[in-house]
Amino acid sequence: MFEVIPAVDIKGGKCVRLYQGRADQEKVYYENPVEVAKKWEEMGAPRLHVVDLDGAFEGVPKNLPIVKEIVEELSIPVQFGGGVRTMRALEELFKAGVDRVILGTVVVEEPELFKEMVRAFPGKLVVGIDAKNGIATTKGWTEVSGIPAVELAKRSNDLDIWGFVYTDISRDGTLTSPNFKEVERFASAVSHPVIASGGVARVEDLVKLSQIKNVAGAIVGKALYEGTVDLKEALELLKP
Repeated sequence: MFEVIPAVDIKGGKCVRLYQGRADQEKVYYENPVEVAKKWEEMGAPRLHVVDLDGAFEGVPKNLPIVKEIVEELSIPVQFGGGVRTMRALEELFKAGVDRVILGTVVVEEPELFKEMVRAFPGKLVVGIDAKNGIATTKGWTEVSGIPAVELAKRSNDLDIWGFVYTDISRDGTLTSPNFKEVERFASAVSHPVIASGGVARVEDLVKLSQIKNVAGAIVGKALYEGTVDLKEALELLKP
């Protein structure tokens, strides 16, 4: 089943969206992230994608109390990403009730620690591949790793992860439509399911993504907050 997954990005304790992942291009949509998380659940969202932007930039989760509150208030599963670079941070998140954790920087910079994390939480980890011109980035998208996104993903093909989140940074927060060609190229190169992220602007984009083999869902952020995608309509249209 293809999942439409609303994004709740937290920065400074508020629900915001960035343009192309840039910290200086920020728009606050809700003062209270818990309130909007509940709104998406009430509208039928099957899952929530929560990002700690402060954590992503600083290397350690900064908004854990808010994340805990979201998990407690919601009955749908919550996946989380942003600054998870130690086993302790990972354990804290699962203890808080998070369903899946997305890892990025640690996959590139500490592959042995990452493998240890996979062994500790089999089937619960998601590799977040954030690509700029096809090359993976790290540290909240601020550093380019020099490793092609597909090559990095293939390193995790044989590990017991849940799957991947593939983000095209140039499209993120732009409402220009996803990079379908790159999503398809990425999804066809890996053996685990892929969630696409970045650029969704209209319901038609979601329909098109749902037709790409091995794409199990899409994260929708700005399009929901700006009203160019109606969540209920999207869910109705993509019913199996």
